[in-house]
Amino acid sequence: MVKRCLQYKHLVRFALFALCFTQPHAYAEQLKYNITGSYSWYPYFIGDQAEAPGMITELIPMILSLAKIDGEILTLPPKRTNNALETGQLDFDIVSPSWFEKQDLGPLFVKSASIMQITEYVVTLPENVSKYKDIDQIKGKQIGTVRGYLYHDDKDFIRADFTSEQELVKALDKHRVDAIISGNYPALYWSTQLRIPVALAAVHSDGDLVFRLRKEHADLLPAINQAIATLKANGKIDAIVKKYTQTLAS
Repeated sequence: MVKRCLQYKHLVRFALFALCFTQPHAYAEQLKYNITGSYSWYPYFIGDQAEAPGMITELIPMILSLAKIDGEILTLPPKRTNNALETGQLDFDIVSPSWFEKQDLGPLFVKSASIMQITEYVVTLPENVSKYKDIDQIKGKQIGTVRGYLYHDDKDFIRADFTSEQELVKALDKHRVDAIISGNYPALYWSTQLRIPVALAAVHSDGDLVFRLRKEHADLLPAINQAIATLKANGKIDAIVKKYTQTLAS
C-alpha cells in the first residue's frame, strides 16, 4: 500500500511536470495585433509560407514570449488597421516613426526601442532614375503608393493608391505611374519575381521599425524593450534579417 502511494505520488508529480512543458503559456497580459500588411510586404510579412513567414511575423511572437505577453492575431486589410488602432480594436502594430509627419505617432501611442532599420526609396524604371535623384522631384507629381500605408509627406505629392508593393512594381512596368515609394527589399524582391527591372532613386524615409503601442499598455514597454535588447544581444534579430535579405543584398 505504501509502495502504491509512493508510485501514485511520483505519477502525479511527473504528470504536473509534463503539463508545464506541453501546455501553452497563458500570460496575464494579452495584446491584439495585425501583421498581414499589404499581403505582399516581402520580406517583413509573407503569406502562405509557414517555414518562412517573414521577418516581423517571426520576431513578434519571440518578443512577446520573452516579455511574457500573449499575442492575438486579427487579420485586417491595411486600410482598416489604422482605424482599428485608433478605436482600440488592435493594441499595437509595427511601424517606423519616419513614416509619420515630424515622426509623431500621435497622442494615443507610445513607441518601443528599435527592432531593426528600414529604408524607403523612390523607385522607378532604370531609364527614369535621373528624374528622381532628389526627393524634392516628387513634389506635385503622381506617385504610386499602397492603399492604407502612411507617408510622412503625402501632402507634397499626388497619391496613386494600389493594393500592394507587387502591384506598384506592375504599375511601373505598365507606365501607369512614373515612380513609386517602396522599401528597398519589397521593391527588389518583386522586381526579381516579376522580371521587371527597377532602380532605387532618392531615399524617401530612413528610420527604424518599432512597436506602436496604445498608451494604456505603456507599462508593458520595459518588458518589450528588454525582449528586443535580448534578441539583439543573442544575434536572433541579425540572423532573421540575414535569412530573408542576403539574396537581395546585391
